[in-house]
Amino acid sequence: MKATIIPNVRKHYPVLLNEIISIITPRYGGTFIDCTFGQGGYSKKILEYPKTKVIALDRDTDSSKKANEISKKFQDRFLFKNIKFSQLDNLKLQNENVKGVIFDLGYSYTQIKDPKKGLSFETVGELNMKMGINDFSAKEVVNNLEEKELSQIFKYFGDEKDSNRIAHNIVEDRKNREITTEELARIIESSKRKKNLKTHSATKVFQALRIFVNKEISELINGLINAAKIVKKDGVIAVVTFHSLEDKIVKYFFKSLSENKSVSRYMPKDEEKINIFKSLQKKPTIPSEKEIKENPPSRSAKLRYVIKKEDFYDFDTDILEKFDYLIKIENLSDKL
Repeated sequence: MKATIIPNVRKHYPVLLNEIISIITPRYGGTFIDCTFGQGGYSKKILEYPKTKVIALDRDTDSSKKANEISKKFQDRFLFKNIKFSQLDNLKLQNENVKGVIFDLGYSYTQIKDPKKGLSFETVGELNMKMGINDFSAKEVVNNLEEKELSQIFKYFGDEKDSNRIAHNIVEDRKNREITTEELARIIESSKRKKNLKTHSATKVFQALRIFVNKEISELINGLINAAKIVKKDGVIAVVTFHSLEDKIVKYFFKSLSENKSVSRYMPKDEEKINIFKSLQKKPTIPSEKEIKENPPSRSAKLRYVIKKEDFYDFDTDILEKFDYLIKIENLSDKL
């Protein structure tokens, strides 16, 4: 979950950049956390405002190259950390006026096309999909997990309708050979009952594996919880999502802490939680026609944001319980 997909390696397109800048208002100064630094599009724009400071995070070690370039120019106002954004609570921010936390949950063109990362079904060779700070690869997943487990991953993380057939055929095929990227793409193609002319048959399965390998569900949930703790009063949390599962999680977290309702329907009314956010959105912000024309992959982007009402650190949220069924699927990785 990081850096936006871009169609041209020579130019970076941070999705919904103008909209995010208008929401986080860096012209008034403050510290901003860029949780998915990638190619540095958001960080560079924020640093154009002289009273700002940016702390950028990325689990991908390749991002450090671009970060070093920015650091040389803004030595006193830019700091890069090669960590997962779920580790936000490990940052020493006591003296920081955190006015915005930004998440861009897409992947860059350079990451997708990097053969070492093995994120694409067009890649030749070994399955990988590790984005950094990982315990296992996609190769270990498809060659070791049971048929039912693979089917669950494809169904819930990729919304793949033919998950059972694909999982069965993978298990049968791996009896004779190790599953590579090319072999997996072939199995998926032959397993599909109906072909989608707009998208490649392997798209959803590869998405599901990427989410599983990088534990993107628990990463996102814990990242949101920690962002809510560190941002100051009137500060903003802004999240750009690219598929429905991510958006569902973000929407639930923001809504559940912005409305007057109990964490649990069994909780007494006099113990109702304190809502820490206010939301000014009825619907998510989406890219303009102009932006989609310049950067077609941005068409699936949705931007949601909330503003923190008070400087609360401790708060109740049921988001871990709400999406526990997804975290249990993630935890199948304990077998690897």
